[in-house]
Amino acid sequence: MLQNIDALDLVKSYSKQGLTIWFTGLSGAGKTTICQAVYKQLIEQGLKVEHLDGDLVRQTLTKGLGFSQADREENIRRIGFVAHLLTRNGVIVLVSAISPYRSIRQEVREQIGAFIEVFVDAPLTVCEQRDVKGLYQRARNGEILQFTGIDAPYEAPLDPEVTCSTAEETIDQSVTKVMQAISRYQVSSMSFGASV
Repeated sequence: MLQNIDALDLVKSYSKQGLTIWFTGLSGAGKTTICQAVYKQLIEQGLKVEHLDGDLVRQTLTKGLGFSQADREENIRRIGFVAHLLTRNGVIVLVSAISPYRSIRQEVREQIGAFIEVFVDAPLTVCEQRDVKGLYQRARNGEILQFTGIDAPYEAPLDPEVTCSTAEETIDQSVTKVMQAISRYQVSSMSFGASV
């Protein structure tokens, strides 16, 4: 029966269940661009969706935090808490945040439960070419310290549900991967629920 269920119906069921899709990657990799396109598709289907963008969150919820490892982890912990609250209330939550450390991403995954990790993968050289704000150059010049990818580490996911290689694929291809992952997750959840 499950293979006959339309993918759109699977995605729509999240209006009841809730799900967090967490986009991680270097600055300029394409997290927000893909996230916004996925958001648009889900909204057009009449679903409850929220987008928590790392840059915007830092202006409000996590204002005052710096860029040490401890502050970065606290930043992600707070975003994860909000995502958890929304998810358990039936919202599809799209998070686009660099979130450079594996351990804190694992922590929020365990807290939220219904969680898909999307690694938005692009080489550092490509991210620097896309950097319209000139942040990478400022970091290389020593004007910005603790900049991820330059003088602060980025720990790539070891086993993400989705990898979007944005230097090699189109936005549409990346969005399709994410939407398919949502459907696969739902099929898995329904199968598990049916066997309990």
